[in-house]
Formats: sequence, C-alpha cells, structure tokens
Amino acid sequence: MRPTVSVIIVNWNGKNLLPDCLASLRDQTFRDFETIVVDNGSTDGSADGLKDCVVIRLQKNRGFARGNNEGICAAHGEYIALLNNDARANSFWLEELVKAAEKYPEVGMFASGVLRPDGKLDSVGCDVSPDGNGMCRGRGLYHWQYDNKEELVTFPSGCAAFYRRSMLDHIGLFDERFFMYNEDTDLGLRAQKAGYKCLYVPTAVVMHLYSRSSSAYSLKKLFYVERNRILLMFKNFSFEQIFFSPIFTFIRYFNLLRGAA
Repeated sequence: MRPTVSVIIVNWNGKNLLPDCLASLRDQTFRDFETIVVDNGSTDGSADGLKDCVVIRLQKNRGFARGNNEGICAAHGEYIALLNNDARANSFWLEELVKAAEKYPEVGMFASGVLRPDGKLDSVGCDVSPDGNGMCRGRGLYHWQYDNKEELVTFPSGCAAFYRRSMLDHIGLFDERFFMYNEDTDLGLRAQKAGYKCLYVPTAVVMHLYSRSSSAYSLKKLFYVERNRILLMFKNFSFEQIFFSPIFTFIRYFNLLRGAA
C-alpha cells in the first residue's frame, strides 16, 4: 500500500548521527510512513546495514538539494517530510504534521518547531531578509519568550520540513544549483508565488544537534551562502529589490561583526 508520508534523510558521513535520527523515527506514534535514506557518497560506512528503510547511494556528495530530490523521486507518500541526519524528532512529530495537513488542505508547506540542545529555539519557521538570506524565526529565544502558536510563515526550515507531494509536483523540486544552503528558501518562495502557504506547527518538534560539517563557519560555507543568496535574488526578486539589497547586506554584516567584537 502507498504510505501516507515519506520521510527523507540526506546523509553524509553521519556515522555518529544517523542511528539516533532513525531511532527517533521508530518511536513515532504515527506509523504509516516510509523512510528513505539518501547517502551522499559517505566514506564512514554510515549507510551500511540499515534496516527498515530504503537506501539510495550516490557515488559522491551531490549536495543537499540533489540528495533530497533523489529521495523525493523515489518516494511514494502523499506527504514528503525532510529530516536532517543530525536532528531528533519527538514521538508526536509526524502525527502533529499530518493532523495539521488534514485540517488545512489549502496549505502546502508545514514548518516544525526546531530546538537546539541548549533548549533555545533554532527556528519556528523561516522568513526571507531584504537581501535574499533565509532567516530562522525565533532563533536564540526560549519557548516562553515566543508566542508559540500556529501561524503562517514564509517557508519551513529544510532541517524538518513537511510538504504536500501534490505541491511539489506542481512547482518542481529543489533547484540543484544551490547544492547546499538557501535551497529551502528558494523552494518556499516559488511555492508562495504559486499560491501555496506555509503553516508553523508548534506541536511538531525536533531537536537539531548541528553536525560539525554543516555548522562550521568556513570559507566554503560563506561561499555557498553568499552565492546562493545572490542566485535566489535573481530568481525570485524584483529589479528594485535587487538594486537596494546591498544596503541590507552591509547592515547585516555590520551587525554580525559588531556582535563578534
């Protein structure tokens, strides 16, 4: 039978992360789902011997966008759930997302509540800055500091996103030119332009541990973040927005440098 949900996990050298991620899925109260692990050319054996899931092996690291696209193409579910290999879903995660999707048939995307290990919020859905950078709402706040309720946001964080398959069939999959970073932003903006909304579901919660490979501030990360920000603007912004965007980029980096001082 066709499962209701297909959960896709893109993995790259996640030997110390993937087992706990998969264990959190085995504890789900909602059971009608399949798990698809897309291995991006891992060299640590992290995708070897996996049980109760479909494993798709890519010969080399094709990036987050390509990895998820491979998983989506192999998926059978009515809904597509993305989960980072360094994330842990609470036991009600899928149940709450499916419940919201059935309650709001006009909504195409659903954002989870993403927590950091220190108990602070990592994201409660995402918005887009005036210079094309994806922004996680609520980041760094505690739950009690945020009015934690269902609300419309721009797009879900790719760490724990939930999409209607029918929406993806309509607007297309992730743009693989992004490789990593801002691919979820681009897809969200394309969905919004096509008339699909995104709902933040506060009862669908995951813990995001942040692997070293994805969180480290490096020249490689800076390159992809800035290149993809510019690509996103040229794809989705008006000429006027692009023209004034350097002002907001200057302000953003000024604030970052001031905060690091």
